Amino acid sequence: MPNAIGLEAWERAADQAMSEIPRTERYMSVLRRYHSTHPAPTLCARAFPLTLLGFLACGEDIAAPQRHPPQIAFDSFRDGNWEVYVMNEDGSAPTNLTNHPAIESGPAWSPDGKRIAFSSSRDGDAEIYVMNADGSAPIRLTTNAANDYYPAWSPDGNRIAFSSYRDGNDEIYIMNVDGSAPTRVTTNTADDLAPAWSPDGQKIAFTSDRDGTREIYVMNVDGSAQTRLASNLATTAVAGGWSPDGRQIVVGANDVRFSGEGGIYIMNADGSAQAKIAGTVSGDGAPAWSPDGKKIAFSSGRDRGEGEIYVMNANGTSPVRLTNNLMSDIYPKWRP
Repeated sequence: MPNAIGLEAWERAADQAMSEIPRTERYMSVLRRYHSTHPAPTLCARAFPLTLLGFLACGEDIAAPQRHPPQIAFDSFRDGNWEVYVMNEDGSAPTNLTNHPAIESGPAWSPDGKRIAFSSSRDGDAEIYVMNADGSAPIRLTTNAANDYYPAWSPDGNRIAFSSYRDGNDEIYIMNVDGSAPTRVTTNTADDLAPAWSPDGQKIAFTSDRDGTREIYVMNVDGSAQTRLASNLATTAVAGGWSPDGRQIVVGANDVRFSGEGGIYIMNADGSAQAKIAGTVSGDGAPAWSPDGKKIAFSSGRDRGEGEIYVMNANGTSPVRLTNNLMSDIYPKWRP
């Protein structure tokens, strides 16, 4: 639909063309057509610029935007140093995106799936970069003498949360997507790191050792109302992210109750109903929800001691190994 044609014009055309349809249904039909159409003019729109009947005479609705292929980004040491890779969700076609001798790690997809934020030491210390989904056009966002890492994109795509050591310990910052206006949102003598946005963009889950062990906390995006969610869960716990519906948080933890066994837990967003869904002595960790909430990707050393990427159902059943490499593959992240 051309930009020049407003919603009111389409409504008038619809009123003439669909006078037999009840008004509420007619209005919703026009809205659906309007919002599902690409702004660029199509052949139908150019040929019939002002008539819905003319538009329909072309015989087809405008196709929905093409979805990204289901993919998983991850860290890999298969080239002798840490690089960011991407593969299909079945483990096929692993591709090195960063191709740099520095340490490249911690991929985080933009909400539209077109870009990846990551941490790189290519300029001497760990800084936050953004690149296109194919690895092209890397851009440095942070410039600091200390390390910046664990980037996490806000659901609206406008901001990136990250961990920084610029204050002498790990704290969580939020900056604009272009790297401007970095703002510290935690202030603690302990380490606060690994932020994970809630799907509604209102809260951030994170890891902190302020109470002696690394546990999961949640706060408002401005840093207020910091609350501990998990108690005595682990010696080390890192939030893997929120479920797409915002009701649960998945956590990778070294369980203090099972001789340090690495495990994956799910708990409600308020910290209740903690349940272990996976765990091996060799360590399961770094969990990440699939976009539809039905599966969880994770890394594990269960088959050889080295980290590999697996996928299981969200309840922990039917784990399937995706990578098969003599070196470590860890930290999977699904493409939205």
